[in-house]
Amino acid sequence: MELARLARAGDESAFEEIMRRYSPRVFRFASRFFNQRSLVEEAAQEVFLKAFTELGSFEGRGSMEGWLTRITTNTCLNLLRSAKRRPELTVSDLTENETTWLDSNMGEAAAERHKSSERSLVAADLAGRVLQTLSPDDQLVLTLIDGEDNSVKEVVEMTGWSESKVKVQAFRARRRMREAVEKLLGHKPSAAART
Repeated sequence: MELARLARAGDESAFEEIMRRYSPRVFRFASRFFNQRSLVEEAAQEVFLKAFTELGSFEGRGSMEGWLTRITTNTCLNLLRSAKRRPELTVSDLTENETTWLDSNMGEAAAERHKSSERSLVAADLAGRVLQTLSPDDQLVLTLIDGEDNSVKEVVEMTGWSESKVKVQAFRARRRMREAVEKLLGHKPSAAART
């Protein structure tokens, strides 16, 4: 890629163009891992700092977008791991709307999604909150495969993991997600306790 070659040669405007072109994807991808805008921005800054310092390792065999996605993936995982925050979600953390939705619609979530935009937002928020309680690797694989509809091969390219690791991680992550939702359902306080 010509921009990468120019940036490696010290052309600052070429690297600025790389940032301009690819920052929307980097921000979008980082926002899958972090809800707070400040954390998304921190991750994006770190991604472009790493990209700038490691530009010499980009050989142009793959796409610049793929290379930056891989850096973004690793950066977000490292930031999540260093935070060592995996709070356990409890029913008391949920809003009344989320609790109501969880009670009445869990089994019908996929079919109901297109019927009611309000219900869809509640379901997506609940899924996102449950997802945040999982490990960074689980979050990553579920986001890439189930959230963004990437193939196993695409996830292998983005993460550098083996195909078998991606498949096993996805299987286990889905199971842990189900268990987290079942745990929420099993520990639900009675209606009288909420009033």
